[in-house]
Amino acid sequence: MRAVLISGGLSMLLALLGTPLFIRYLVRKQYGQFIRQDGPTAHFTKRGTPTMGGVVIILATLLGWAGGLVLTRSVPSTSAVLVLVLMAGLGFVGLLDDFIKITRQRSLGLSARWKFLGQGIVGVGFAVAALQFPNENFRTPASMRISFIRDTGLDLAFAGATIGLILFVLWANFLITAWSNAVNLTDGLDGLATGVSLVVFGAYVIVCVWQSNQTCQSILTAGPRCYETRDPLDLAVVAAAITGACFGFLWWNASPAKIFMGDTGSLALGGAFAGLSILSRTEILGAILGGLFVVIVMSDVIQIGFFKLTGKRVFKMAPLHHHFELSGWGEVTIVIRFWLIAGLFVAAGIGVFYAEWVVG
Repeated sequence: MRAVLISGGLSMLLALLGTPLFIRYLVRKQYGQFIRQDGPTAHFTKRGTPTMGGVVIILATLLGWAGGLVLTRSVPSTSAVLVLVLMAGLGFVGLLDDFIKITRQRSLGLSARWKFLGQGIVGVGFAVAALQFPNENFRTPASMRISFIRDTGLDLAFAGATIGLILFVLWANFLITAWSNAVNLTDGLDGLATGVSLVVFGAYVIVCVWQSNQTCQSILTAGPRCYETRDPLDLAVVAAAITGACFGFLWWNASPAKIFMGDTGSLALGGAFAGLSILSRTEILGAILGGLFVVIVMSDVIQIGFFKLTGKRVFKMAPLHHHFELSGWGEVTIVIRFWLIAGLFVAAGIGVFYAEWVVG
């Protein structure tokens, strides 16, 4: 438990103190955000604001996690390393995307094909590795069963190990791509994605610590009152490090933002969220905890689908936060209210998680 507190506190300090140094570097290099012309006109004033702040979030997370292990003399676990590699890998894809936007002075970076390819390569590597490295209880970091609050009876290996592996890789990559793009869509207003991520990853600290306190000692003792998560406390340390990094970064990212996280941060955070949901065996629960991300993605899907079918728009602009912006809501008002809604989703998810244990 000490490692959870240390990693969270250390990553927060690193992000809080490191972000202004990174801002100065980006200003010297003139690495500023390019604003899309079809967006809200109020955003034009943000042109030139330093971007790629996700680099700070990733580095603060890695250093905070490592510091927590060193100061508690703990050994890194396979599960924690997998989530962090997934986070850093997708962050690198986002970094390439941001760099292309900056150097070519346009709002589009990597083409959709190359971005999905990069996400796919990282995702496949994560999915395959997550089914390796069994511990002394023969548990691998992930399993081929679809999970809600724990593994369900829906086993992807029903047709054999090879087919199961293929289906799991596809399922894991769907989650990774969906969550990374969900956070990316949410990152449209100052502090919005950072604040929501802070709340959501904070929820995973609670979930993983609870799982650690109720861990099944072996496969033979598995039951409804314990969890078969491979390394729950180590996942809690990772979640705490990400939460702390988001907290420190939000100080500089809140309106008016001095820096944006860019695709570097949004893809990394989305990947980390997907990794935590897969390895903590809470894949469907993640859709409740990250419910605001789901709402924002659905607003985009509805807008595109309805426009293609009818030629008309449901919202003034998608994603949803831009609709309210064009309706006259202030940016700070939208962000705070969306944070509150994200908190309600997290409260509902934690409530469902705990209720299942009580009933079990």
